[in-house]
Amino acid sequence: MKRIAVVHDWLTVYAGAERVLEQLLRLFPDADLFSVCDFVPETERGFLVGRKPTATFIQNLPGARTRYRSYLPLMPLAIEQLDLSGYDVVISSSHAVAKGVLTGPDQLHISYVHTPMRYAWDLQHQYLRESGLNRGLKGWLARYFLHRMRIWDLRTANGVDAFVANSEFIARRIWKTYRREAEVIYPPVDTEAFPLCTDKEDFYLTASRLVPYKRIDMIVRAFAEMPSRQLRVVGDGPDSAKIQRIAAGCSNISLLGYKSAAELAVLMGRAKAFVFAAEEDFGIAPVEAQACGTPVIAYGRGGVLESVNGIDTSSPTGVFFREQAEISLRNAIETFEACADQIDYVTCRRNADRFSVPRFSAQITALVSDLYGRKG
Repeated sequence: MKRIAVVHDWLTVYAGAERVLEQLLRLFPDADLFSVCDFVPETERGFLVGRKPTATFIQNLPGARTRYRSYLPLMPLAIEQLDLSGYDVVISSSHAVAKGVLTGPDQLHISYVHTPMRYAWDLQHQYLRESGLNRGLKGWLARYFLHRMRIWDLRTANGVDAFVANSEFIARRIWKTYRREAEVIYPPVDTEAFPLCTDKEDFYLTASRLVPYKRIDMIVRAFAEMPSRQLRVVGDGPDSAKIQRIAAGCSNISLLGYKSAAELAVLMGRAKAFVFAAEEDFGIAPVEAQACGTPVIAYGRGGVLESVNGIDTSSPTGVFFREQAEISLRNAIETFEACADQIDYVTCRRNADRFSVPRFSAQITALVSDLYGRKG
């Protein structure tokens, strides 16, 4: 029987990458789990399905619980200290350093890449601007560190036997970064937790962590100029105060804060459309909305182009806007309302089912079995 190790970057929250990890752990119940660090609260550890991860020395560094990201320069060294020599198969779940784990020629290393390190590659300049590191001595130190990370990241790609991407968009980014082909297996979406609802109400919905790149501020500004249209915003985060200021005095905009998954499913089901303005590697929320039978109005970049069918297709499930700008979103809202009768709720649901958990499980199981068999 083959011994399997699963390696994850870091364990702090339950987000998109952790949903993939959860299903990997359920698929391979005897696999051991490794991570740079593990700071998941006791009340939120259900997705680890009983595993006790082996962490690196980062776990014990001062202040790591709240400032683990500040130790990013040490993470390549840390991940290389994990001894996985006793395993036949290593599956890394990586958006940072997990894919850099050391393996030998008789081991099979499959890396499920959520994205190559965006802040080290094509989005470096945006990252430096948003972090205030685009000038001064700190800026130069950050640029030098990211330069070293790129060299390490490229070198460690050679230790991966097979890449898996979470979308065609990320497969192209993997090719651009590492010059390696990647098989696309979309992440698992628990569509059963988001039931079809055909009884819609007269409001639009957006839901996300309130962080800059999600562009919730742009969505709120657009609706501030459309007082006859209702917008409900779910989520909280660093941009909360900024978005509250933008929405101040707009009676058509409701900021609902954090909602549980069950509460969010109800809101998604009742909304006339879900608005999504981020450029994501994949984007789970638009799939959850479609599972509820709710059309999506989305910024037409990134993985959402693979999960939403535009209004110009034979089975549309949404409308795209081409620029992250208020005028572009307002035009998309107008287009949606003019063409809403072309979008069928059941078609949205069927489209979402393409990304279900059973589909993910079957594809991963077949891939591991096939590659391990060929490895001999």
